Amino acid sequence: MADTIFGKIIAGQIPARKVWDDEQCIAIRDINPQAPTHVLVIPRQPIESTNDITPAQKELIGHLTWVAARIAEQEGIAADGYRLVWNCGKDGGQTVDHIHLHVLGGRPMAWPPG
Repeated sequence: MADTIFGKIIAGQIPARKVWDDEQCIAIRDINPQAPTHVLVIPRQPIESTNDITPAQKELIGHLTWVAARIAEQEGIAADGYRLVWNCGKDGGQTVDHIHLHVLGGRPMAWPPG
């Protein structure tokens, strides 16, 4: 798991543009943004996919969501709205085997996504 790009970013082996850093997670700007604001909230604890979240990790998942809301405030997108996205598995668009929450905003979001 430490061999994923996110594991290497967390370990400081790969630079990233951090917007949040605490004992449970980091948040970085996406290198291929899909909206004017596109931030990834990544837990320090490696969890391969949302299918692998255990009952003991529920508090961590809540923390990631709380951090996403704080980032939306700090980025100035909270008032107009934003989208939070978890991708799970190949068909769900997951490209890194380390869960991460996308915070997207700064423009209207279309529905249905994808």
